[in-house]
Amino acid sequence: MAKKFFKRALIGALLLSALLTLLLFLTDNAYIIKGVSHTYLRGKKSPGITDHALFDVRTVEATSPSALPLHSGYNQKEMTDRLSAELAKWNSVAFLVFLRDSLIHEQYWDGFSADSRTNTYSASKTVVTLAAQKAIQQGLIQGWDQKAKDYLPELKGAYADQLSLRHLSTMTAGLDWDEHYSSPFTITAKTYYTDRLEEVMLGVEIAEPPGKRHHYQSGSTQLLALCVMRATGKSLSEFVSESFWGPLGAEKDAVWHLDHEDGTEIAYCCMNTNARDFGRFGMLANHQGNWRGKQIIDSAFYPLATTPYLSDFYGHSYWVSDDRHGTTVFYMRGKDGQYVISIPEKELVIVRLGHQYDREGDPHRNCFHVYVEEVLKMYDESRP
Repeated sequence: MAKKFFKRALIGALLLSALLTLLLFLTDNAYIIKGVSHTYLRGKKSPGITDHALFDVRTVEATSPSALPLHSGYNQKEMTDRLSAELAKWNSVAFLVFLRDSLIHEQYWDGFSADSRTNTYSASKTVVTLAAQKAIQQGLIQGWDQKAKDYLPELKGAYADQLSLRHLSTMTAGLDWDEHYSSPFTITAKTYYTDRLEEVMLGVEIAEPPGKRHHYQSGSTQLLALCVMRATGKSLSEFVSESFWGPLGAEKDAVWHLDHEDGTEIAYCCMNTNARDFGRFGMLANHQGNWRGKQIIDSAFYPLATTPYLSDFYGHSYWVSDDRHGTTVFYMRGKDGQYVISIPEKELVIVRLGHQYDREGDPHRNCFHVYVEEVLKMYDESRP
């Protein structure tokens, strides 16, 4: 009797599973299957910083590796108690400080090391904007006010004709987009797990007049990346490799998540690299686009990019801090507290990577202020 019951239950479960799978495909929600396998079936509630192993990826090649110099004071100062406690509180895996382009502090936790590759999440958005600026400098894109439809004629919505690349970079695009990370039914989850990323993105409508208000939407960066790829005729990974990763002397290859094998980069989130190499973007910003004597990005771009646009805190894909630190501070930021923080007047760069971050503090998280304040106490050479 028990054997018959078990058999019937098993058949019922299989039929129900098949029915649910069919329903997901019929309702264009098949991506949820991938999402469940990548998160919930692994005991997680959302994506993690080492998820690159679960995705198809494309390599961002380090074509001219060059080691970063160690400062003469490398790891000679203990972190302040406040900084150490804050980093532990949010399950940090890496914390690096660069002073005058030399690595002066480096610490890892939880089995991570200088060779560990993790997802930078939305800090990747800044890389996409830098790629667009590079394409502008090469004459492949006319300028930031060029219309997105010149590259993406398939764009939909009442205001699609008005959308410019500047709107995409500054989060003022007016997309029909729900920036929500925990629900599996939002457009953010769909674009993260779908194997038809370009098709899905070109179905997103421009629902509001662009350039009227700041509204953080990951889809804006994805559309910007599609424009860059069409303008250059190259994958995002290839273009970033030849424009930045090679010229900056990155020591290790990076990888970028794809929607499927040989597919499209999930550009708004998913460049995976190590902490040392990622800090190179912070040093490049400190020098207004110059890297060891070579002008990689037009120096005029950084004042533009780090000036708030229709908000008090966000420019062209850079977060811009308020004046509480007594010096200019701007930064790249990703989910769960992936940071590359530039403090140009003090010649400092901070890299923090980890599993969590402070949800308190808007728009700048409280933990971010702790990182900046304590590093300035440790390494601001202008202090008595």
